[in-house]
Amino acid sequence: MSQKPDNTVVQDDERPKVRFITIDSEDAGQRIDNFLLRTLKGVPKSHLYRLMRKGEIRVNKKRIKPVYKLAVDDVLRIAPIRVSEKKDTVSTGLNIVANLEKQILFEDERLIVINKPSGMAVHGGSGLSFGLIEALRALRPDARMLELVHRLDRDTSGCLVVAKKRSALRHLHEQLRNKTVQKFYHALVKGHWPTKLTRVTEGLRKNDLKSGERVVIVDNINGKESETRFRVLERYRGATLVRAFPVTGRTHQIRVHCQVTGHSIAMDSKYGHEDFDADMKGKGLKRLFLHAASIEFTHPLSEERLKIEAPLEPSLEKLLTKLVRE
Repeated sequence: MSQKPDNTVVQDDERPKVRFITIDSEDAGQRIDNFLLRTLKGVPKSHLYRLMRKGEIRVNKKRIKPVYKLAVDDVLRIAPIRVSEKKDTVSTGLNIVANLEKQILFEDERLIVINKPSGMAVHGGSGLSFGLIEALRALRPDARMLELVHRLDRDTSGCLVVAKKRSALRHLHEQLRNKTVQKFYHALVKGHWPTKLTRVTEGLRKNDLKSGERVVIVDNINGKESETRFRVLERYRGATLVRAFPVTGRTHQIRVHCQVTGHSIAMDSKYGHEDFDADMKGKGLKRLFLHAASIEFTHPLSEERLKIEAPLEPSLEKLLTKLVRE
């Protein structure tokens, strides 16, 4: 084993070489430090900055600063360095990770649409060692990038889109801003949802409790403008299955809009109704009955309009068979 001048330890027989990377349209426009963090996995940011200062990472044979924005056909020269990659903390042998493969609804070279399981966060953090995006990266170790296009609450299941290229991520984010992405949810709510109640437009505001928990409250003065459209799918004794279309995309929007109308979603730990939840729990429901049933968007490469549907998990289907239809 030998010690290199930059204090990076390498194996004698590995002989790291100079790397040259030519930037294409996918990577153009981003800062070089962000690009390098993704490309040189396991290298700390501080170490990358030091390498750039020393001129061991250059663009078109010139020294650059970390804020430099890459352009098409830029040639990066990366000196012979090696930092051991951190071992992925997510094992592909874990059942929850292995089962994700079966939940992929659509995949091509640009994106993945997956039927996210309830109870799984979209990313690690807040005490979680990993989330769906980390699990997907473990399943697709050769993917240059995998980034969430949008989010779903931890307890919500259903369609979630992940971009495999930066151009796809930009394209889909633009569609979200322009409100040309349509997301439909299925929710089982308390009581008899009125047929005429097709729109809820209460303003919503995030509120942090003393406990540190974040909840969303109705606030039509200081809250953000919000709109959800509803349609009745099926009526049951004491409950209604509704389809919800969020026109805006506020945190917990559908859950709070259901609560404020007096029709809380079944098994909602934050905004639920105690008696209704107890009844549904007695019938075997163990999770929030909110499911992203479908998503419709324009494919970032083919420009085709795609509609992807995610089936309800068996536990939700089973619950519906136990309810008495009206």
